[in-house]
Amino acid sequence: MAVRIRLRRMGAKKSPFYRVVVADSRYPRDGRFIEEIGTYNPLTDPSEVKIDTEKAQKWLKNGAQPTDTVKALLKKAGVIS
Repeated sequence: MAVRIRLRRMGAKKSPFYRVVVADSRYPRDGRFIEEIGTYNPLTDPSEVKIDTEKAQKWLKNGAQPTDTVKALLKKAGVIS
């Protein structure tokens, strides 16, 4: 099972809000997920990123692969260097 850390889109049309979730790569973008580890709001200035660093590090140690966007958010939050 390939586990990914990725964004799940929430919010209304043209006002996106994202949750950072851990999900099986076979599930759809907004479908079933294993655990929610944070949020990302690109509409605020500057954009707001809240990530539970302990949960994120636990999943990274267990082999979860972040998407490119989530990898940038994790770097911004100080989870990975």
